[in-house]
Amino acid sequence: MYTEESPPLNKLGEQGLLAKIDASTLDVLPKDYVGSNGDWMGVTARTRVVAFNPKLIAEKDLPKSVLDFAGPEWQGKVGFVPTSGAFQEQAVAIIKLHGREAAEEWLTGLRAFGKVYSNNMVALKAVENGEVATVLVNNYYWFALKKEKTNLDSQLHYFTDGDAGGLITVSSAAALKSSKHPKEAQQLLAFMASEEGQRVITNTSAEYPLRKGMQSNRGLKPFSELQPPKVTPADLGNAEEALDLERDVGLN
Repeated sequence: MYTEESPPLNKLGEQGLLAKIDASTLDVLPKDYVGSNGDWMGVTARTRVVAFNPKLIAEKDLPKSVLDFAGPEWQGKVGFVPTSGAFQEQAVAIIKLHGREAAEEWLTGLRAFGKVYSNNMVALKAVENGEVATVLVNNYYWFALKKEKTNLDSQLHYFTDGDAGGLITVSSAAALKSSKHPKEAQQLLAFMASEEGQRVITNTSAEYPLRKGMQSNRGLKPFSELQPPKVTPADLGNAEEALDLERDVGLN
């Protein structure tokens, strides 16, 4: 299985449906980006960012924390995508860092003052076109749009100091215990973690290769310069906490 985010594989792992991945494959990946039981692995990484339109707001006027977007001063100025898996993981990260009450207040504030979009590219184009000052997205959407339109009006802002606004999430892969071809499944996972496999995948998307020592050639901010919160994909679990909260505040 190859998934856009890690929570589905965390859930399958909890149910005992995943096979252990060969140690030689996991050894080339950072331990923070593999399942706690060694039964799934991160393939590529991306970071949560704020895309903003400098014609509407200066970068110096952006909040120090993503939590601050939940205030009334951001009425109509921040967009978000509550159905996005990465947004839901960000909510879980806030629970892990600050508690459920803080996460509920954040979601409630965004619902009251923010603008809801159907998907991340629609949200990004809204900030690009000046319909909203800021949106909460993954970095790669902006780079994808840059390939279509060389001179973008929007820019990216990266949260620092371990703020939940700079959460790193990963695409993930695993082999099912029920696989009829377990040897081939392990070979595919090994290829995805290899230099060749990582380059094939990251050349088609503005994501970070997770293999140790590799860097993106897409002009991304260096992975080593990111300052994400100390919440790993394994810590995020299956993200059901976020779905429950979204339902509680009327976002889902």
